[in-house]
Order: sequence, then C-alpha cells, then structure tokens
Amino acid sequence: MDIVTDGDTLVLRGAFDVRSTWEVRAAIYERIDDLDADVVVDMSEVSTIDVTALRLLAVATRHAWLAGHHLTVRNPGPAVRRMAHLARLAHALEVERAAASA
Repeated sequence: MDIVTDGDTLVLRGAFDVRSTWEVRAAIYERIDDLDADVVVDMSEVSTIDVTALRLLAVATRHAWLAGHHLTVRNPGPAVRRMAHLARLAHALEVERAAASA
C-alpha cells in the first residue's frame, strides 16, 4: 500500500488489506485530529480491499463525524463497492458523488 498525501486528501494505491490498515489508520486520524479538517480518501488506484480495511473506513468515518468533520471516499472502484456491499458496510461510508456530465 502506497499513501500519498495531498493536503486534506489521501491517495491510496495498491492492495488495501489487513497488512496496511495501521498505516492508513494513522494517516487518516492524523488528518482528522491534527489538521482539524475534513478528509478525502481517494481510492481510484486501490486494486483490492478486505473487510478489515472497510471496517477501518467505517470507524474513521464515524470518528470524523463525532469530531465535526467528514471523511469522504472518492472513486471507489467496482471491486471496492462490491466488497462494501457484501460486507454490509456500504451504508457506513460517505462516497463522493461524481458530477453528471452534460
């Protein structure tokens, strides 16, 4: 898992699974707590995800909400969306809606 920080946006690349949850968790919570800002997690380059990683995102979303902020998932691919639905965690994630093109 590769994490690139761009202001309040974290860009994740690779496989997001149990092996990378601590690293991703630290980056997300640092943004929420230290920068006192909303956080965007760009997942357009995440190839696979497991239930542990999805639970991390769900808990971090709630943590951000309790702190008065939002954690938004941007560009989750079909594999990520499918796993979120299978794990029954899709409702716990705030997914950025894409603007409709004219």
